Amino acid sequence: MTPSERIFVSPAEAKQRVDIFLAKRLTLSRNRIQALIQSGHISLNGKACRASEQVRGGDSIAISRPRPEPIEVEAEDIPLKILFEDEHLLVVDKPAGMVVHPGAGIDKGTLVNALLHHIENLSGIGGRFRPGVVHRLDKETSGCLVIAKDDRTHSRLSSQFAGRKVQKFYLAMCIGRFALGHGEIVKPIGRHPVHRQKMAVVDSGRAAKTAWWVIQEEPSWSLVMCQIFTGRTHQIRVHLSSIGHAILGDKVYGKSAAGYSRQMLHAWRLAFFHPTTEKWLEFEAELPDDFRKSGVDANAIVRARTEAGR
Repeated sequence: MTPSERIFVSPAEAKQRVDIFLAKRLTLSRNRIQALIQSGHISLNGKACRASEQVRGGDSIAISRPRPEPIEVEAEDIPLKILFEDEHLLVVDKPAGMVVHPGAGIDKGTLVNALLHHIENLSGIGGRFRPGVVHRLDKETSGCLVIAKDDRTHSRLSSQFAGRKVQKFYLAMCIGRFALGHGEIVKPIGRHPVHRQKMAVVDSGRAAKTAWWVIQEEPSWSLVMCQIFTGRTHQIRVHLSSIGHAILGDKVYGKSAAGYSRQMLHAWRLAFFHPTTEKWLEFEAELPDDFRKSGVDANAIVRARTEAGR
């Protein structure tokens, strides 16, 4: 392996895990570093290592970054609602019903197909089927999504997500009325022990934290604003269901989807530091039509944001 870069550990940096040490020194997420270690692209003192090994003063770590995989997705002329775009990235308002990237049995009609028609280049870090994709939303979830146009931008955005520097606010229409106006759900999330396609609150899961605020109450449902501080799969859906307030229309974690064509979850606001200019950017995806038709009061959302200083 010919390293593209080599890093030496100082005595003051000793006794850290390899992955944690490198996450502090590189513009890569910890998950990405762990993947590079597993694939043999990172060595410690010339030998293969584990992510959990501790570094010592004077250790030499070699990093060989693999070349991005070629993109193998067909471009399609699908309209995009773009909230922001420059030479490094763009932020889109993804509609409900659109899959983010091709996968098993799906190779057309995705956000990536649309992006490749709109943009000449996307970062290749995500691989052949996920170019530019830094984070994802469920098919039925609408709202803000940031896309990277180059590998450097992708790496730096990934580091912000991994470091929990990105602010993510969602709007969710939930079953029932809440006893309190605000609260936090801090419960670990992992794969369901029986139904492996689902996630669940399990003791062996990864730490997850969701804060919520009630901003509108009706006889049979409530609208809550959620902020997630971690990015676990189906986090908001699992957390709200765990306290008896499943999202309306959720066919997986709710008791019934009657009357709703999709889970009523909207990635409302997204904020992060621009990877190049380091300017703090904030974006907001307007309330979807199905939320409005269901009786959501847009003015209540504005008032809640103002009162909360958001």
